[in-house]
Amino acid sequence: MMKNYNPNPSSSVLSFTLFLLFFFLFSSSSSVSAFNVTRLLNQFPEFGAFNDYLTKTRLFEQINTRQTITVLALDNATVSSIAGNSLDVIKQILDAHVILDYYDVAKMRKLTTDKPTVLTTLFQSTGDAVNQQGFVKVVLNKRGQIQFGSAAKDAPLSAKLVKPVASQPYNISVLQISAPIVIPGIGVYNLPPPAPEAPYVAPVEAPAPSADAPAPADDDDADSPADAPSPASKAPEPAADAPDAPASSPSKAADEDDAEAPGPADADADDSTSEGSRSQIGGVVVAALVWLWLVNL
Repeated sequence: MMKNYNPNPSSSVLSFTLFLLFFFLFSSSSSVSAFNVTRLLNQFPEFGAFNDYLTKTRLFEQINTRQTITVLALDNATVSSIAGNSLDVIKQILDAHVILDYYDVAKMRKLTTDKPTVLTTLFQSTGDAVNQQGFVKVVLNKRGQIQFGSAAKDAPLSAKLVKPVASQPYNISVLQISAPIVIPGIGVYNLPPPAPEAPYVAPVEAPAPSADAPAPADDDDADSPADAPSPASKAPEPAADAPDAPASSPSKAADEDDAEAPGPADADADDSTSEGSRSQIGGVVVAALVWLWLVNL
């Protein structure tokens, strides 16, 4: 006969408690942020005042709960332009400087230049934003500059991208901007007047040269010492057998001497001529003597 098994109430309570403990531990570990924005900014003293506002407004807590985010940071000199507002208003302004997506400089430069790109900010998630106050528009202008402004009506493009500060792809990106993003209807801004910019002149391409027109001489090529004729190139090059010329080609004086001096053949001819003359004289003398002898007979 089987006995009825009655579980121990204390063991059931212990098992349930352990289950709840593991559940809460797992839930808390899965919600741990991949970054700490204040710790990240502590490495850059020039953003100390901005980091201090993130702490005082408790905004860092909302940022750290996000998995993917971009912070548009203001340096110590620039953040002073919003210092005249209360902490609540400063928090609203800085909420609009936190984009709910990851953007580094390379990704920003891939935005379209045809029209502004509208991005959602942390201010939109608070429920306090109205009339597009919770959105930021980003413009890549013709000069290649990246500009920022509130997407609210009549809001100026008050800020420009300065440089990247820090990043942990693809969780958090911190970019420095030149001025705070002015949100119509939120706070006051003590902004310096913008520096005047030279009017933008689009580059004009030079017309292509006509096919019939002679190509202009390249000054660099004309002045190049490599192309200029060297003195040596103007002088006539000596013959390959020039060193042997004195031996193989007699000089003019030598030619004259050779012309005046009789060669061996000429000397023999002169000797034979003189011998012929002497024989003729001898014959005449002999003939004369014979003639005298005959006369005397």
